[in-house]
Amino acid sequence: MLAGFVAWPDDDVARWTSAGYREGRVVADIVRDTATRLPDKVAVIEGERRLSFAQLNEQVDRLAIELRHTGLEPLDRVVMQLPNGVEFVISFLALMRLGAIPVMALRAHRYSEIRHFVDASGAVAYMVPGVFHQFDYRQLAQEIQGTCPTLTHVFVVDGALPGQHALGELIARAESSPQPADRSLLEPVDPAQVALMLLSGGTTSLSKLIPRTHDDYVLNARLCAQAAGFDEQTVLLALLPLGHNYNLASPGMLGVFYFGGTLVIGHGMDAEQVFPLVQQHRVSVIPAAVPLITQWLNSDAAARHDLSSLRVVQNGGARLAPELRQRIRTQWGAVPQEIYGTAEGLINMTRLDDPDEVLLTSSGAPVCDDDEIKVVDDDGNEVPDGDLGELLTRGPYTIRGYFNAPDKNAEAFTPDGWYHMGDYVRKRGRYVYAEGRKKDLINRGGEKISCEEIENLIFKHPKVEQVALVAMPDAVFGEKACAFVVTKPGEQLGFDELITFLKAERIASFKLPERLELVDHLPTSLVGKILKRQLRDLIADRMKTEAA
Repeated sequence: MLAGFVAWPDDDVARWTSAGYREGRVVADIVRDTATRLPDKVAVIEGERRLSFAQLNEQVDRLAIELRHTGLEPLDRVVMQLPNGVEFVISFLALMRLGAIPVMALRAHRYSEIRHFVDASGAVAYMVPGVFHQFDYRQLAQEIQGTCPTLTHVFVVDGALPGQHALGELIARAESSPQPADRSLLEPVDPAQVALMLLSGGTTSLSKLIPRTHDDYVLNARLCAQAAGFDEQTVLLALLPLGHNYNLASPGMLGVFYFGGTLVIGHGMDAEQVFPLVQQHRVSVIPAAVPLITQWLNSDAAARHDLSSLRVVQNGGARLAPELRQRIRTQWGAVPQEIYGTAEGLINMTRLDDPDEVLLTSSGAPVCDDDEIKVVDDDGNEVPDGDLGELLTRGPYTIRGYFNAPDKNAEAFTPDGWYHMGDYVRKRGRYVYAEGRKKDLINRGGEKISCEEIENLIFKHPKVEQVALVAMPDAVFGEKACAFVVTKPGEQLGFDELITFLKAERIASFKLPERLELVDHLPTSLVGKILKRQLRDLIADRMKTEAA
């Protein structure tokens, strides 16, 4: 097993295998097996591009062989920062087939985050699109390669620079080759081995790496797809990042492929871009988030398009208000499905046939009968149903530890394997109702911002004496970041100056504060702890006054 991976106890694995939770398949086998069963069924659509399952499977194997020829080997870590597209689908599955381990970066990540991912994982390779949305990822790759000695390969979809592999050409060669893939060049992959590394929410620091095995991730996709009612007629529209656990396997792309449905990749999230795709491709499921759903419900575009195929609108990342769930039903005739979980494992989903009091208000129930959940108080004592507490979990697809992070694991996991979700919830039977965060985190439309990380960066500004980053309410994103700053005597700090300073730190743009409040002092408790609740109340009241 990969060094730094925390394995489940052997007795648990044996029990889960006996119960059918371990299929003994690697992630890429999902496509291979569906291609055997439904070779001509359309697997992926992007614009004018269409791939059947047979074509997708063949191209995946060919690209895996091409990557092997470049020097990639099983268990090599590869930071993967590709945007949504056919290239993402083929490249991700090819790494799975090869047995290499993608580290799933998001498009917004920049130098600070990518270098951390490379260092923390020991990555030998980095996959990027080239120049995308006016940002040159090739130059970023060169810069990181100059400071990270393990990084020996850079794969670029378009416009590779000298010394970089032309990933686009490798994919094109895999697509056009008249010869079937020589699969003897690919070594068997152990399904119990680490398949990929997802990213933690980064509540107190830069993201931790979440190692998911082939066995547990195939189960994750299967159970989530079953809870969503996926079948061969499912047509899922992917708009949010495929590199995120939600759109990748909860149930996402892999859930669609497991049951032989079709993945439609869309570009653009405005209602005028989304609803034409629903009509054109007879989309049945859209995984979305609060800001998108809010925008679409308030648009008149739906009235001008045929949405009769739309069966389910899923929401993840932040809890969707009951009135918005009801509007999904009345305006579009679709079922709202809440998905609440963690990349570390546990996924809760409302069921499509749940009664209204559950469907419209809850955060869902675990997708696996063997998911263990409990709600505890601050002393670790389990609380009665309906009482507020922190959610803990363990089960057949929930990790037992972050990759190579013993100190973090001691904080996040109990000695007997329970994972601290860090969220306050109420539990009623198997259904949970998320109430908020225990750790200091801002949830900007599903993107998590670590207050501590950004505060540490703001502290580096020479004019700053004290800082506290808090959530302020936002009608579209739910929360945005507001920085309360005490400057050094005689100094003044402007908002634009602060943002320019933070941009120089090369962080993802969604982490930037969107308001600056200069104050004489920060409220503190008797022991000197900053009272952030007072600051949150202050900015919320101030925004109400401004709006009035």
